[in-house]
Amino acid sequence: MSARPNQRLAALALLVPDYDDALAYYTGVLGFLPVRDTDMGNGKRFVVVAPPGGGGGASLVLARAASPEQASRIGNQTGGRVFLFLHTDDFFHDHAALSERGVEFLESPREEVYGTVAVFRDIFGNLWDLIEPRAD
Repeated sequence: MSARPNQRLAALALLVPDYDDALAYYTGVLGFLPVRDTDMGNGKRFVVVAPPGGGGGASLVLARAASPEQASRIGNQTGGRVFLFLHTDDFFHDHAALSERGVEFLESPREEVYGTVAVFRDIFGNLWDLIEPRAD
């Protein structure tokens, strides 16, 4: 019997209305790093950003909505649930820095069994958890 393949979740597509606005927000406000911005022709680009620190986590493919149906999903790809989970090793530092840059937190930081967390909304309406996982 052969060994199982080594798999990992590499990227998630995130619908956005405009490449440049999304790139500016995710790099300038959230502090993500630009990974790739490739012109695919006909106005289409392959734009990828990732949180600093690497660690093998998934990156975001900023996908400009190309149809009315896709545009209707911008900011609500999960039906109003938290969509993305951003881990940090210094919650209160990142919470303060994001707040200073205008990130809208929807609640005060709270302690859960899995760590310190607060929900925020990005400029497109997507809900995120900023989490400092509890050490096991």
